Amino acid sequence: MTGRKLVRVLEGESLAIPPVWIMRQAGRYLPEYRETRTKVAGFLDLCYDPKLAEEVTLQPIRRFGFDAAILFSDILVVPDALGRKVKFIEGEGPRLDPMTIAEIAKLETGKHIQHLEPVIETVWRLRHSLPTETALIGFCGAPWTVATYMIAGEGSADQKQARLFAYREPKAFARLIETLVVVSAEYLIAQLRAGADAVMVFDSWAGVLTPSDYARWCELPVRQIVEKVRSELPGARFIGFPRGATAHYERFAIATRVNAVGLDWTATAEIGWAVQQHAAVQGNLDPLALLAGGVALDAEIERIVGEFASKPFVFNLGHGILPETPIANVEQMLRRVRKSNHA
Repeated sequence: MTGRKLVRVLEGESLAIPPVWIMRQAGRYLPEYRETRTKVAGFLDLCYDPKLAEEVTLQPIRRFGFDAAILFSDILVVPDALGRKVKFIEGEGPRLDPMTIAEIAKLETGKHIQHLEPVIETVWRLRHSLPTETALIGFCGAPWTVATYMIAGEGSADQKQARLFAYREPKAFARLIETLVVVSAEYLIAQLRAGADAVMVFDSWAGVLTPSDYARWCELPVRQIVEKVRSELPGARFIGFPRGATAHYERFAIATRVNAVGLDWTATAEIGWAVQQHAAVQGNLDPLALLAGGVALDAEIERIVGEFASKPFVFNLGHGILPETPIANVEQMLRRVRKSNHA
C-alpha cells in the first residue's frame, strides 16, 4: 500500500494523525499565488498554462507541507471545452452565455479531451514534481452544479434560473446532465491515468434542491460518473462533496460508492458518524473559524478531530479558504491537527 496518507484513508485506514489539506489551498491568500497570477491576462489562461498551473499547485505544498495537492484548475473548464464561452470577472465570478434548448441539442463532445489536454499535462507534471509522500487530487464539477452555470450564466444564492429550467424543460435538462456525465467521466479518467491518486467531484449547489430533484440531478449523475470511471479504472478513488445537502450525506455515500464524503461546516457529528459507516469523512472546519484564528480555531479543530478521527477521516474545511485568511492561521491549524492523536 502507498505511504500517501490521504490514499490510506480513502482505502479505509484510520490514522492517529489525519491527513490534512484545504479546499482552494492554491489561491489568493498566498502572496506567491498573487504574484504568479499577474503573469497571465485571465484566470482561464492560468488554468490552461501547464507550467504556471503546476507552480501554483505546488506553492501551498512548499509552504505548508499539506498531505495532498489538488490540481489547480476550475470546474468551468468543462463547459469551456464544450464550446461555451466562459469568462471570469474580477470581484464578481464566472460568467457564461446562458444556454437555450436548441443549444443543448447541438452540444458537441468530440473534442473536449483535446481542449483539456493542457490540464491533463499539468496533472502529469505534478505527479513527477510533487514529493513522493504527497497525494495528488484531480477534480471536476458535478453535472448539476456545472449545468446550473451553463443554464443561468452565473451563480446565485438559490440557482433559481437553473431550477426553473429543470422544471419547465426536464427532457432538455436531462440531456444536458447526461452529456456532462459522459464528458466528466472521460475527463476524470484522463486525470487518473496522468497520475492523480484520487479525484473529487464538487457539487457546490447540491443544497438548493428538493429531495426528489436532489436524487435525480445530484446523486444519480455522480453515481453514474463513478461507475463509468471504475468500469475503465476499477481502483479509482473518489471524494464527493454535495455541499449543503447535509440531510442526504449518508445516502449519498451509499448510493454513489465514493471513498469519502466532504462535509460542509453545518454537518453535525451524528451526520458524519453515519457517513463513516460507509465511507471516510472529509471536513469540516468553518472557513470563518480559520479566518478568526486564536482560541476559537483551536477549539474547533479539537472538536472536529475528536469527533471523527477514530474512523477514516481527512481534515479539511467545510468549503474553500477565504482570500483574506492570514497565513499564520493556516500554520496554527496545521500545528494543531498534527499534534492530535485521537484514533
